[in-house]
Amino acid sequence: MSQDTTASADRPDAAPGQSIRDAVREHYAAAARHSAAGDADKARQAEAAGCCTDSCATTVDAAVFGGDLYGDEASGATAEAVSASLGCGVPTAVAELHPGETVLDLGSGAGTDVLISARRVGPHGRVIGLDMTPEMLDLARRNAAQAGVDNVEFVQGYLEQIPLPGAIVDVVISNCVINLAADKTVVLAEAARVLRPGGRLAVSDVIADPDIDRSTRDDADQWTGCVAGALTREDYARTLGEAGFVDVDIVETHRVHPHAVSAIVRARIPDRAS
Repeated sequence: MSQDTTASADRPDAAPGQSIRDAVREHYAAAARHSAAGDADKARQAEAAGCCTDSCATTVDAAVFGGDLYGDEASGATAEAVSASLGCGVPTAVAELHPGETVLDLGSGAGTDVLISARRVGPHGRVIGLDMTPEMLDLARRNAAQAGVDNVEFVQGYLEQIPLPGAIVDVVISNCVINLAADKTVVLAEAARVLRPGGRLAVSDVIADPDIDRSTRDDADQWTGCVAGALTREDYARTLGEAGFVDVDIVETHRVHPHAVSAIVRARIPDRAS
């Protein structure tokens, strides 16, 4: 195996993990508070900018983030949950969920994708939403109660330390969140750990262009805006492979920033050897 010779200072994962986590938590806590308070102006601003910052919204169509992306794919989610979505895609559209499956949503936010998944896996299935932000968890639980679902639960924790046993879920989904983590290597290894043999990963995430500039990488606002910490397509595929995933498929869907695109990322854990 070839060794990664990129200097650590030039890698997005080299940024101080705790400061990134704190900035991300506050950014999304504020978004949750606006949604919970019914602040229409703030909610519209959050939906327009999605998980991105003003620098994105001024250079690309704002509709590339947020609830408008769901269209006919929102069945099961409340209007409030969809309007509070800050994602860059619709992972449930490609997750191929089946009745009875167990699904884990990494960075579940307002619970949009959890509620959609709950409808698809049915009463014998289970959906777990993981988020580190108490305000988002409160909002998601309120949306779940409004939707009247009883096959979901929301758990507080970090993507780098998923508080679940190994080999417990069939599908891992995520929507514009993995890019926010300081150490994507650990996050994807954790996703692999909790998946059963043959389990699937289906996420929407931001992918950085190979020539993304240093100033963007160093901009803290661009990190909370889902761009500065994003992996390139090559690095994403390599990191998934190192975590134990196979059949990696990365399909770009739309541009979200002058230096980044949204993409659907799919992969699976090998079946247990017979």
